[in-house]
Amino acid sequence: MSYIYEVERHELFTERGQVAFIKVRDRVQYLLKTAGAFRMDKIESLSWQSMACVDRMVELGELVEVSRPGAWGQHRVFTDPRYL
Repeated sequence: MSYIYEVERHELFTERGQVAFIKVRDRVQYLLKTAGAFRMDKIESLSWQSMACVDRMVELGELVEVSRPGAWGQHRVFTDPRYL
């Protein structure tokens, strides 16, 4: 089975999911401050849940994905929309 955001999304709204989201958001903010962009595999303890956290940030408009269509999940690249 592969990663599907719509399947993982509902877990983000649990207590455990919110804790994970905050942890991933902190890491993302650090990576953006350090480099201006980041690749998904730079998220510590990369899992489907952490990938869902990043996709939720895209959904909320906090991030923009700039990788080419069809990029492997761990190779997807993101930046802050203000940097574009």
